Amino acid sequence: MTHDDELSGTLLAEIGAMIARILEKYGLGDVRVEMTTAFHDDLEMESIDLVTLGGMLAERYGENVSLAEFLAEKDLTEVIALTVGDIVAFVRSRLGAPAGVD
Repeated sequence: MTHDDELSGTLLAEIGAMIARILEKYGLGDVRVEMTTAFHDDLEMESIDLVTLGGMLAERYGENVSLAEFLAEKDLTEVIALTVGDIVAFVRSRLGAPAGVD
């Protein structure tokens, strides 16, 4: 297992736990989250849930991980198709970037 695979696995577990906390309010905290899990189709998360997730990501990984900026670069079709793997890849890329650099 490479360091990137290990980091992705760790991020998937941490982000999956964040998603589970968000979904608990709908009685869905035990949902299985994988890289291919789609926020819209599989989890039925709404935009307010993504805002909540964005806050959790920034709190855990720092302000350099801005989900709002990431989503602003996408059109509606891309946001609807967003998967957990997309978020994992985004966080992984931002963790290696210096603060304030896009």
